Amino acid sequence: MRKLNQKIKSGRLTKASINNRGYNKFLSLMGKMEVTIDKERIKADEAWDGLKGYVTNTTLKAQDIIENYCHLWQIEKAFRISRTDLKIHPIFHYRKKRIESHICIAFVAYTIWKELERLLEKHEVGFSPKRAVELTRNMYEIEYSLPHSKKKEKTILKMDPEQQVLCKVVHDSC
Repeated sequence: MRKLNQKIKSGRLTKASINNRGYNKFLSLMGKMEVTIDKERIKADEAWDGLKGYVTNTTLKAQDIIENYCHLWQIEKAFRISRTDLKIHPIFHYRKKRIESHICIAFVAYTIWKELERLLEKHEVGFSPKRAVELTRNMYEIEYSLPHSKKKEKTILKMDPEQQVLCKVVHDSC
C-alpha cells in the first residue's frame, strides 16, 4: 500500500498500471485521469486475510477437496519437471494424431522419469534423476560380432563409480 500511495502522489501511476491485477481491486478512476485508492475495497478485502477458499464444480465432499488440494504441489512439480528436465515445450501441431503423439511421448518420458526417481530413492543412491541423466551422457556400449561364431555381443565401456551404481540400480530392477 505504501508503494501504491507513493506512485499516486508522485503522479507515476499510469492508466496502464490500473490493469495490473494487484492494483486493480484497490484503484478507482475519478474523472478522466485522477486515480485514488478505494479504502472501502481494502477493508472488504482485509476481511478475507488468512482464509483460504476453494471454488470448484466437483461433487466431492469438502474434506476430499481440501485433501486433494494438498497434493497439488505434486502436479505442479510434474509440470516443472516436464518443462525443465524433460524439455517438453508447448506444441504447435494441428493434426490430431500429431497432438496425441506429442502428449503420449511427454507422458511416457514423465513416467520413465518418475520410475527412475522411485528406483533411485528405493536403492538410496544419493543422486537425483537429473544427475542420472547427466551420468548417462558419457556411458557407451559397443556391439561386436565374434569372429568364429558371428554371434553378436554387447559390452559397456568402463564406467566411473557413480555410473556403476546407476547401472546396477537399473539392471537389478529389470
